Amino acid sequence: MNLHTLLLDVVHVAVLLLVPPFLLGVINKTKAAFAGRVGPPYLQPYYDLVKLWRKGSVFSTSTSWVFKAGPVVGFATAVLAGLLLPVAGHAPLSFEGDAILFAYLFALGRFFTVAAALDTGSAFEGMGSAREATFSSLAEPALFFGLLVLGRLARSLSLEVMLTGGHWPPRSAASLVLVMAALFIVLLAENSRIPFDDPNTHLELTMIHEVMVLDHGGPALGTILYGASLKLFIFAALVVGIALPDLGNPWMSLGALLTGVLAVAVAIGVVESLMARLRLVHVPSLLIAACLLSGFGIVLLAR
Repeated sequence: MNLHTLLLDVVHVAVLLLVPPFLLGVINKTKAAFAGRVGPPYLQPYYDLVKLWRKGSVFSTSTSWVFKAGPVVGFATAVLAGLLLPVAGHAPLSFEGDAILFAYLFALGRFFTVAAALDTGSAFEGMGSAREATFSSLAEPALFFGLLVLGRLARSLSLEVMLTGGHWPPRSAASLVLVMAALFIVLLAENSRIPFDDPNTHLELTMIHEVMVLDHGGPALGTILYGASLKLFIFAALVVGIALPDLGNPWMSLGALLTGVLAVAVAIGVVESLMARLRLVHVPSLLIAACLLSGFGIVLLAR
């Protein structure tokens, strides 16, 4: 490993660990602007995380190690998935087939989050776990179909090759637009954003992800929130990586990626300001639409 590659790896890790909470601040600022308010500062998510990590931990005697492992595994899988995704035109971890591992890492983190919620023995958290498992089973095919489109174009199942392999052929433009639209829907679903879920709600009948973490507090809750921001950054970077052509220069690629990720955060804020949360019975329809969009992307490449 030469010095240049080592420097890129250090920058990659720094961006991955430091930037994600800022996206939440951008989303909150955008929503506040639409509501005619000043809103919290951009760095408020960092203050919230520090406050939670400085608190003590309280665990119910009815829970086991699974309850404690949920936040840790969720954070660890998000970090590992972030290391597979190229940020400055380079990924610290890259190998043939890592796109499949990328998708299953999020599934593993979700499994432990659901298991931690069920470990409390609460029927309320069991309700949220059932909803999370149901909706994620519809979101995952859309993600896989999108990765298949990229793999077909790049002739590889490595994310680094998919997103930095060069310019996409003109005939693939329609397929990539469909994939980006599908992945943006998956981004909203996987990160519990409107119209699928509201991360700020505490209404019993509408909660999905938030209900699963109600019994977590202090450092555990901070780890969950930090892992969620990492997940948001990774999905946003995936969408931006598809939209941006390969710039050749890693530092230009890094600047373009960060600009695009911030634009995605603004877009999320706009969506949450203009749309209401869907009724639960209508959520599967939107996720199936995302699957169809990715599926049509594959069909268009086969013509």
